[in-house]
Amino acid sequence: MLINIPFVNKKQPKETIGVPEDSTPEHIAIIMDGNGRWARNRGLPRIAGHKEGVSSIVKVVKAAVKCKVKILTLYAFSTENWKRPKSEVEFILRLPKQFLDVYLPELISNNVRIQVIGDMELLPDYTRDAVQYAMDRTRHNDGLQLNFALNYGSRHEILKAVKEMLADINDTKISVEELDEQQFSKYLYTKDMPDPDLMIRTGGEQRLSNFLLWQSAYSEFWYTDVLWPDFSEREFLLALDDYRQRNRRYGGLSK
Repeated sequence: MLINIPFVNKKQPKETIGVPEDSTPEHIAIIMDGNGRWARNRGLPRIAGHKEGVSSIVKVVKAAVKCKVKILTLYAFSTENWKRPKSEVEFILRLPKQFLDVYLPELISNNVRIQVIGDMELLPDYTRDAVQYAMDRTRHNDGLQLNFALNYGSRHEILKAVKEMLADINDTKISVEELDEQQFSKYLYTKDMPDPDLMIRTGGEQRLSNFLLWQSAYSEFWYTDVLWPDFSEREFLLALDDYRQRNRRYGGLSK
């Protein structure tokens, strides 16, 4: 079965872009970049870009559900974002509540399960309460798992994992001889998830920005100049189609 959309990208020689369901990536991670530039290009305050970016989240979640993606992880707020102006930080951290107040019933009806990765303890109460409520309401859903990376930083995550692992070694819960990549992964926020198959970044930048450093060791990357508020189902399907054409060898040779 193919999911088709009309072709308008001159770089592609085909009339339609088709994504076979059986080759859709299991886990997609997205660095949602470009909100501030989108607003600046229109003479608007940066917060207008963050607000507009919510509509792209809705579009992408719907597209992921339609394409039968199992896990979608969105980089919503990093440990470095605290450096931004206080008013902007507060606006961003209120967006999860505004988003869930409007769209949680629709997410529930689409069998979406909401999770958070990151250090929730440092988030303000209004953010933490909103996402915890959403997690509780959707915990029994078994469709798309929607992860919001909030107050997330990969270096922080790895250091936290090392400290917890050393504590378990000292308490003789595990031995040094047991340690391997699979064992270490159990200490990460993503311990019960497969690594991302596809990493998407919008906004023209081509870097990871401290996002899923360990987990993306063998992820496929797809970059676009499209700013996040303008990112649509079409761009999402373009990324899936490009992923389908790649040969993932994991350091080995093609069969």
